[in-house]
Formats: sequence, structure tokens, C-alpha cells
Amino acid sequence: MLKLAGACMILTGCFGLGFWYRRQFTGRVRALRMMCDALSLLGSEIRYGRGTLPECCEHVADRLAGTLGNAFRRIADKMRENTGESFARVFEECVRVPLKDMPLKEEDREEFLRFVSAGTFGDSQMQLALIEQSREQLDVRAAALERENGEKCRMAVGLGAMGGLLIILILC
Repeated sequence: MLKLAGACMILTGCFGLGFWYRRQFTGRVRALRMMCDALSLLGSEIRYGRGTLPECCEHVADRLAGTLGNAFRRIADKMRENTGESFARVFEECVRVPLKDMPLKEEDREEFLRFVSAGTFGDSQMQLALIEQSREQLDVRAAALERENGEKCRMAVGLGAMGGLLIILILC
């Protein structure tokens, strides 16, 4: 009876590990899509809202949920305080923490922050071009990951189950 209970626990643990890996794979795609949405919203606010960057960030924060929406709200608040810091510095400072919590690779984070790395913005057209470039690159990565993830997710769960069965066979 104890062997059966132990076997069930091993199998459940290995299944759980497989599902955890599956969640990691899909979590990165979700985070990339969320960043694409944030950049699209920011671009449309600049293009059609014709507001300043802090105002645009506030409008984006109203539409985004979660930690990224809160980050955009902090950006708008800090820029309203007018401490003399550049938008690029405030944006990077406020967005770095939420991006670290997301299951992303460092190149994904850098791509999201690439449009502010240019430093100063000449006009709205330059802002839009840089934002659109970053969004397109993130969108390409997300699409490629979605194609790969179907196979990886099935493999992770399958290997978890087979690994559990192998451990049970070895122990019994």
C-alpha cells in the first residue's frame, strides 16, 4: 500500500514538473504579447491623442491591467512631478522591476526598452517609428515562440510523465 502511495506521489510530482515547464513556455509568450499591447497603445496615444508622453503613459495605464499598467501610471506621476529627469530614464526606472518579474529573457526586456534608449525624441514621428520597431520585433519573437511552444509543451508534459514512470519502475 505504501509503495502505491509513493508511486502516485512520484508520478504526480513529475506531472507537476512537466506542467510547470509548460507554464513557463506559455508565460513568456503571454508577457511578450502584453508588451506588444503596451507599445501599441502607447503608439496610438502618441499618434491620435497628440498628448505629451506623460499624458500618453497615463492613458495607457488606464487601459493596461497588472504590473505593467501600474508601471505606466508611475511613469506619468514621476513625469508630472517634473524633477528634471528625462523620459527615457524615468521609463527605464519604472518598467525594469515589472519586467524582471515576467518570465522573459534579457533580450526581450532590452527590445522593449530599445525605443527609449535613443535618449531624446525629436518629434512624434520619430517616437512612433522607434515604438513601432520595438513592437514589431517583439511580435515576431512572440509568433516564433508560439510555433515552437506547441511541440515543447507536449514534450514537457510527456517527458514529465515518462520520467515519473521510469523512476517508479526503477524503485519497484
